[in-house]
Amino acid sequence: MLNQSIQVLSKPSVATFEQFENKGTLREALTYVVVAAALTGLLSLGGGLGGFLSGIAITVVGFLVFTYLVFYVGKSQGGTGSFDQVAYSFALFWAPINVLFAALSLLLLITLIGIFLIPLLVLVALVVNVYFAYLAVQSSMNLREGSKIWITLATAFVGTLGVSLFLSSLLR
Repeated sequence: MLNQSIQVLSKPSVATFEQFENKGTLREALTYVVVAAALTGLLSLGGGLGGFLSGIAITVVGFLVFTYLVFYVGKSQGGTGSFDQVAYSFALFWAPINVLFAALSLLLLITLIGIFLIPLLVLVALVVNVYFAYLAVQSSMNLREGSKIWITLATAFVGTLGVSLFLSSLLR
């Protein structure tokens, strides 16, 4: 999957996503996400073992909720993809981007000036994730109309945010 991720990240297009969307299933996507969540947890400072494990749990559940909502809402918008295609497509960009931005955050945290750049890094990470998510929805759900793609992504975001906030409050 790492080689496929490199292709997706270095040649971002619907065609690149379509090249790989049938190469894996939910199982491979979840394995990739769990590994990325563990690496991200190791790169973050503090939290202890409990914070590390709850971070992995929230990440995996959030990924599942988000991709399922993309699949469900995408279907209601006329999409024709499968849940495996959605999960695998999203894992290809989401996992490496999160590890990369966690590493960059750690580097910024160790410098005084870098601390002030973290909000900018968060904004860049958001923009990059939205861009790749837009392409992934086009590919995995076979949606081409912009408004349907944005409805799908916005609904998935709101649903995932609600579930993540609920889980975070339970795991504290």
